[in-house]
Amino acid sequence: MSKPPDSALARRERQVMDILYRLGEASAQDILDEIPDPPSYSAVRALLATMMEKSLLNHRKQSRRYLYRPAISETKARRAALNQLIATFFHGRPEELVASLLDPRAQKLSPSEIEGIRQLIKKSAK
Repeated sequence: MSKPPDSALARRERQVMDILYRLGEASAQDILDEIPDPPSYSAVRALLATMMEKSLLNHRKQSRRYLYRPAISETKARRAALNQLIATFFHGRPEELVASLLDPRAQKLSPSEIEGIRQLIKKSAK
């Protein structure tokens, strides 16, 4: 089984995707204006071209500029990122991720957050 194209986004690619999910559609200049610690304009254009080649983005021409938008849903991207996280840090085992979240030494979850997790587990077991 091959990996989906969005399974291992680089830091800048994640930043661009976050911007596009928030804005819906944006030009290279719009992205440059929103990106933290921005690279040069030409670097943003090169990044967008690479992301187009990876089938992460679609674009359309508006006058003299291109407007970019995500080619994959935010849900699909979130799932791929979570799967990558689980594979990388939790030996491919989601239960290790949940155990890590529930470890009182590592994270202080509120009683309502813990109850929310319980309800999600009950709901998914049905």
